[in-house]
Amino acid sequence: MPNYDYECTQCAKRFEIFQSMSDAKLTDCPESDCDGPVKRLLGTGGGIIFKGAGFYQTDYRSSSYQAGAKADGAASTAASAPASPPASAPAAAKSGE
Repeated sequence: MPNYDYECTQCAKRFEIFQSMSDAKLTDCPESDCDGPVKRLLGTGGGIIFKGAGFYQTDYRSSSYQAGAKADGAASTAASAPASPPASAPAAAKSGE
C-alpha cells in the first residue's frame, strides 16, 4: 500500500497518509481546528533502496553474458600486462664494461 501526500488548501499543512490504492481520496484536513479542503499531491514514486554490501550491476546477468565478460576481462588483462625485460639484457651490459 502506498503513501499519499496531501496538502490543505486552507492552512497549508502537508501530511502523508498510508492508504490502499482503492481507498477514496481524503477531502478534509485532519487538523481539528481547520477542516479545510485538501488536495492530493503528485508523488515522485517509490524508489528502490539497496542496503548492504554485494549489489552489483552484473549480479543478475545471464550465464552467457558472464562468460563473455570473463573472456573480455582476461584478454584485456593480458594485453595491459607490462612485458618483462629479457634476461640477457643486463648480462650484455656487464660484458661491455
